[in-house]
Amino acid sequence: MAKQKKQPRPKAATPKGFRDYFGAEVTARKAMLDRIAQVYHLYGFDALETSAVETVEALGKFLPDVDRPNAGVFAWQEDDSDWLALRYDMTAPLARVAAQYRNDLPSPYRRYAMGPVWRNEKPGPGRFRQFYQCDADTVGAPSVAADAEICAMLADVFDKLGLGGDYIVRVNNRKVLNGVMETAGILDPADPDKFEKERGIVLRAIDKFDKFGEVGVRLLMGPGRKDDSGDFTEGAGLSDAQCDIVMGFMQAKRDSGAETCSRLRDLVVGSAVGSEGVAELEQIAALLDAQGYGPDRIVIDPSVVRGLGYYTGPVYEAELTFEITDEKGRPRQFGSVAGGGRYDDLVKRFTGQAVPATGVSIGVDRLLAALQMRGRTTSAQQGPVVVTVMDKGRMADYQIMVSELRAAGIRAEVYLGNPKNFGNQLKYADKRNSPVAIIEGGDEKESGVVQIKDLILGAKIAENATLEEWKERPSQYEVPRDQMVAKVREIIESHA
Repeated sequence: MAKQKKQPRPKAATPKGFRDYFGAEVTARKAMLDRIAQVYHLYGFDALETSAVETVEALGKFLPDVDRPNAGVFAWQEDDSDWLALRYDMTAPLARVAAQYRNDLPSPYRRYAMGPVWRNEKPGPGRFRQFYQCDADTVGAPSVAADAEICAMLADVFDKLGLGGDYIVRVNNRKVLNGVMETAGILDPADPDKFEKERGIVLRAIDKFDKFGEVGVRLLMGPGRKDDSGDFTEGAGLSDAQCDIVMGFMQAKRDSGAETCSRLRDLVVGSAVGSEGVAELEQIAALLDAQGYGPDRIVIDPSVVRGLGYYTGPVYEAELTFEITDEKGRPRQFGSVAGGGRYDDLVKRFTGQAVPATGVSIGVDRLLAALQMRGRTTSAQQGPVVVTVMDKGRMADYQIMVSELRAAGIRAEVYLGNPKNFGNQLKYADKRNSPVAIIEGGDEKESGVVQIKDLILGAKIAENATLEEWKERPSQYEVPRDQMVAKVREIIESHA
């Protein structure tokens, strides 16, 4: 009889493009999202949670690859019928919700959503296939006052997070770009579908201006671009003259919003949609100025495009302006952490009727990394108080201790590993970043006391103390059993 082949053990590794998040990271992210939610609530937005899975039909074809219905997403076919996919953003599911519940929801409908999204794209340094987004949108408001409000709210979020002076919100209008494309000959108002592929490539190209510079963007708008790895990206096939027109738009920013809008008017002469877009930018600038949001916080900037294909009007991007060092040691700005815009046609896909909508999405992981770089959040999380086990037969006594601590709002746990080696219990407490360890052996139990070890102070003393100072054990206290909770609270508050 042939020997049965032994199955290999599975490899313990996260899939490519994915990562795991541990306690301190999860806690820091939640604290940040809670502060953002406070601003959203202040503006009157309500929370919404949607399914992580949508039909591919509902998601639509708005990601970079326009040739396949499931490109750029994680998709599968269900029972030889519908294709399903993990959501690639929070906006497409909102459009489905707005259509599905349109008779029940208030109009305008203001909602925010926070959670993971998935994109089946090539991973790279700091670029993952699963990441968190934090969105806020208004559905059913045609006025650009809704766009101005989103920009103001985004500025307030950064101020709330302690990033005042470290950010800029940049605003543009897709209608202005459409006017430029009309002037450049790649948009025909009589046939909107004509040159759709070329326009999509151009949008994604100029959205990468900060990354590739003028030369790289011109290649993407023209014959195409090959990156350092040899991968080739197809270009839009524009002529040099067409590229000049688009680049003129990209470089139209002037010292003031009024001067920028004046320059944009010159670029879209003869285009009705382009002129309409400039007028909307002027209105947004006036509304923000009236509320005190000056150019140190929000500016009109034609270089903002946003790569997704569903934007129809104003678009905006929030950029953090403090300097960091890239992987090659070169100084650069931290860059974009949020973006959004108006997408008046997205709900129309479901209803056949135009439904105005606008919103913004924050890249949660990037923003959290920025807060940590600026010291606006703590990367270390304080662990629980650890009640050590000196006698396995007295487990009930130790559980009573943690119950008292938890009832007082103090995070606590009993050591549930092998208690034979007491040193390992303290090593466990150190690894858990515990502030305090509690010790009650037989002698302490008989005397009605507990030993309370200040692990934070003990670690500091161990770094600098002489042997004699260490022997005095100033970081360990013996207190009556009924004073245990009060002493633990005192120690924790002393290190707060």
